[in-house]
Amino acid sequence: MKFWNRSLTVLSLSMMLVAAGCGSNAGTAGNAASNNGSSAAPEAAADKPAAETLEIKTSFYPMYEFTRHVAGELAHVENLVPAGMEPHDWEPTAQDMAAISKADVLVYNGAGMEGWVEQVLDSATGSGLKAIEASQGIELMEGSEEHEHEHGEEAHEHGEEAHEEGEHAHEDGEHADENGEHESEHGHEEDGHGHAHDHGGLDPHVWLSPALAIQEVRNIEKGLSEAAPQYAEQFKANADAYVAKLEALDKEFTEALKDSKRKDFITQHAAFGYLARQYELTQVPIAGLSPEQEPSASQMAKIVEFAKEHHVKTIFFETLVSSKVADTIASEIGAKSAVLNPIEGLTQEEIDGGLDYIAVMRQNLDSLKTALNE
Repeated sequence: MKFWNRSLTVLSLSMMLVAAGCGSNAGTAGNAASNNGSSAAPEAAADKPAAETLEIKTSFYPMYEFTRHVAGELAHVENLVPAGMEPHDWEPTAQDMAAISKADVLVYNGAGMEGWVEQVLDSATGSGLKAIEASQGIELMEGSEEHEHEHGEEAHEHGEEAHEEGEHAHEDGEHADENGEHESEHGHEEDGHGHAHDHGGLDPHVWLSPALAIQEVRNIEKGLSEAAPQYAEQFKANADAYVAKLEALDKEFTEALKDSKRKDFITQHAAFGYLARQYELTQVPIAGLSPEQEPSASQMAKIVEFAKEHHVKTIFFETLVSSKVADTIASEIGAKSAVLNPIEGLTQEEIDGGLDYIAVMRQNLDSLKTALNE
């Protein structure tokens, strides 16, 4: 493996230094680990060279956060999306793709979150790159009902147009375009791996449920153990320690939300479906799965009507994107707007302030408790 390579020259030099009385065996091994950038690497045995650190790239913030806790000091973990950038807006440059190909491991969420990942993996064929899909094996949800309803109306309109031209729209939401060609309900085709680009109607935001975040951490642990089996025991110990914190977080959410006065909340971005399902809440999104999606006038009117009927006093928006839509609805109904963070990325200010996934999730919990008990 890439991270196992070590020249015989360095080993010979270490033996010469020991023979010359320049340091003990333990001291030499410790220096080797430090020079490799990993104080957690095991000491070099007489018949086995010290390992270099694993080089890992992660697709966006939650994957970085989970991976660094599992890898500990056995790896150098680098996030691809810069601080403060919305991951939906990011595409890898040629330099990024080259850096990924040189890495040992790429950790990504999957479920259509990273539309660029298949291209990157195809370009990295033969490089020895180990790809870990953190959401693998998790039962994925379709987009929100409001999102699906909006697309259903569009499909119906296109279907009527197609009928006038002697063509028929498919019952599953496909419709004919002017050339008689067909697009899927969400306008995207699935790739050969069963994932749809630009989400394709599947909700990728599994990390926002602490219970599902635990599954992602375990998937990352398994993948790293396959990439570096000699460190499997340490990866498991690291994962166990972080999972214990996530389990405590899950319990906090359960206890804090079980007796809420209301169970529904309005959010600008349909990112909280898994969290809502886990804690028996109802997410009412203004728009769909993509934070850039603009709601239609009819959808805005429906949200305003819902908010008035249910006496909603808080409209949630998210960081990294404009709060204009949430602010407009809040103003219309005399409510306030507040942040519910999908943790797709942290700003540099948040990073400098020492925030991490668990801290931001606790902020989300405080916001939900307030809104659900107003």
